[in-house]
Amino acid sequence: MDEQVKMRRQEAKEEPGDVALAGRLVFLAVAMFGFGFLLVPIYDVFCEITGLGGKTNDVAAIVEESVDQDRTIKLGFVTTVNGYAPWEFVAEVEEMTIHPGGIYEATFLATNLTNRHKIAQAVPSVAPAQAARYFKKLECFCFTAQEFAPGETKRMPVRFIVESDLPDYIDTITLAYTFFDTARATDATPTAMHTAH
Repeated sequence: MDEQVKMRRQEAKEEPGDVALAGRLVFLAVAMFGFGFLLVPIYDVFCEITGLGGKTNDVAAIVEESVDQDRTIKLGFVTTVNGYAPWEFVAEVEEMTIHPGGIYEATFLATNLTNRHKIAQAVPSVAPAQAARYFKKLECFCFTAQEFAPGETKRMPVRFIVESDLPDYIDTITLAYTFFDTARATDATPTAMHTAH
């Protein structure tokens, strides 16, 4: 009989510990979810302040700069199509030489390789990452989603300026765009065109 009483007392002592442990685990799960949810805006703010990560502005910048004619920067363009997206996407020129403070324009060509209406979004980045805070887009096709008719090719410009206070040790910049298919086709026809335009 005494043995049963001891066992009940032992079980009663263990129960609050199990409940407390379960409570801690639930709290930990909620905290981890909250941290993951906040990580994206924290990263955006960090990139904006430091210029790290190669993230550029996502709305038109308004700048007034004087052109530094004594300094030249080599600017290269890289284009990528995300995954199996049905696009052809290229820069009209592979590179250009620019002066800090000058306003320049580059043009990109994208072709919808399907016989469906498609919507795409371009996501830019700049390398080296330290140059991102000095690279300002005045106009860009990447600010909004781009709609394409079946088989349509579009010329898409970006107007930009590299600010004059770009650190002296940076003499080459790469502007890269990744083209994403938003998968919001407005036409349900499934057949894809096999020839590039």
